[in-house]
Amino acid sequence: MYRSVSAVLIAIYLWCAPVFAQTNSMAEDSAIRAVLAQQAVDWNRGDMDVFATGYRNSPDILFIGSKISRGYSQMLERYRTAYSTREKMGTLTYSDIEVQPLDDRFATVTGKFHLERTAAGGGDASGTYLLVFEKTPQGWKIVRDVTIPAAKQ
Repeated sequence: MYRSVSAVLIAIYLWCAPVFAQTNSMAEDSAIRAVLAQQAVDWNRGDMDVFATGYRNSPDILFIGSKISRGYSQMLERYRTAYSTREKMGTLTYSDIEVQPLDDRFATVTGKFHLERTAAGGGDASGTYLLVFEKTPQGWKIVRDVTIPAAKQ
């Protein structure tokens, strides 16, 4: 009797496990996309400090762009220097976002960014990015950021 019940429970688990995993993956995908959406809102409001909360506040986070740098405070200072006015910040949009879970704690995100700016603000800018997100007690946070600007045409 116990074997029959055990076999039925195992069969139910094996049948349902992929559904639960997919639901969890979809929830994580949505949570990560929400971080990016909120970052765009914060950026477009000109709120650099709140925008930066999408990153993990740690000296270990890594940024690769025109140079390699580490640390939350360095990232924030770099953004404040490069985008010192609302005109330089422009309007940020993300597109072609793809979220790929690596495990329960990490996911990669690829996509494109576009900054719409006036000529005085530096002109439009766009490019691609690869982000590594980590699930923390404060939610999903960016811990690695590789941003590649598009070639100027």
